[in-house]
Amino acid sequence: MNGQVFGVGMKLAARVESVSPSMTLIIDAKAKAMKAEGIDVCSFSAGEPDFNTPKHIVEAAKAALEQGKTRYGPAAGEPRLREAIAQKLQRDNGLCYGADNILVTNGGKQSIFNLMLAMIEPGDEVIIPAPFWVSYPEMVKLAEGTPVILPTTVENQFKVSPEQIRQAITPKTKLLVFNTPSNPTGMVYTPDEVRAIAQVAVESDLWILSDEIYEKILYDGAQHLSIGAASPEAYERSVVCSGFAKTYAMTGWRVGFLAGPVPLVKAATKIQGHSTSNVCTFAQYGAIAAYENSQDCVQEMLAAFAERRRYMLDALNAMPGLECPKPDGAFYMFPSIAKTGRSSLDFCSELLDQHQVATVPGAAFGADDCIRLSYATDLDTIKRGMERLEKFLHGIL
Repeated sequence: MNGQVFGVGMKLAARVESVSPSMTLIIDAKAKAMKAEGIDVCSFSAGEPDFNTPKHIVEAAKAALEQGKTRYGPAAGEPRLREAIAQKLQRDNGLCYGADNILVTNGGKQSIFNLMLAMIEPGDEVIIPAPFWVSYPEMVKLAEGTPVILPTTVENQFKVSPEQIRQAITPKTKLLVFNTPSNPTGMVYTPDEVRAIAQVAVESDLWILSDEIYEKILYDGAQHLSIGAASPEAYERSVVCSGFAKTYAMTGWRVGFLAGPVPLVKAATKIQGHSTSNVCTFAQYGAIAAYENSQDCVQEMLAAFAERRRYMLDALNAMPGLECPKPDGAFYMFPSIAKTGRSSLDFCSELLDQHQVATVPGAAFGADDCIRLSYATDLDTIKRGMERLEKFLHGIL
């Protein structure tokens, strides 16, 4: 029987039909295809550091390979890595976790997916401030929950207020998704803002998913407070999802983690045991080296990000039709394109086709009047891209 006939009459599950494809990956794939054809594309679409993984991390993985660390491991992760993550969370975040509170996952994305499947039931509502990372609402849908989107604006620095959250809570609300520093906006909630939101969650008996994957990428003295450290009560109701991809330029290694109450970690481990099983064994030894050795590599990358950030922010705010708040973390700009009168998809499509600049439509993040640009690329590309973007704007305004 050939594939064409086999496909006739096939009915896909409703859960798949409800999920939108990742617009970020679609734009990035188109930009890469253009590059493969020899077209000079300035790509600001992917949230991926352009640095090589630090040498000591690579060497640790090589050593693990030579030592035969190539077999199945525990579904929850290598014990030494789980312990290293717990110690990091105690030391850097003031979160009193032990190794039993940690699940090592295939990237930060799987930690969130596992959490949703372990916690959300049909009918449960999950509060998600917008702009949001593209996968949050889709993961809620796959868990048969209902995403409740709370919009923010450039005028309020793309931050949700405690009162907004309070008003959105219903008897069905189970979880609040909280991401700081933010993808896509780069905004960082101050410690006082974090404490105020934590208080609302505690008073309303909400669980908190704290996505902290950009926590080390901060500028101008911005401070990161893990929401679980806001109070003992918040600690009891929070789950940290994070990973090594952004801080250590380890995107392709696929090592992340979930940290939370032991019963939840066990439930998420059970799900992982029947889906992916353990994370690549020798990659976990690279992650151990990332946490147990010098953090100078992080500071070197951060210095480069800071220079790129200054240049891109100044360039964007000097252009007609754009308004871009200053991001205090991560490596993204999220300017408003409202004055251009175009939808974000039309804007990004025209910009890529006419001037070979790849950006991501804000519609993917729940904000159709904005676009996202990643400055996790070299300064020369940023300079050329900003010149092309300005030329595009002059042509449409």
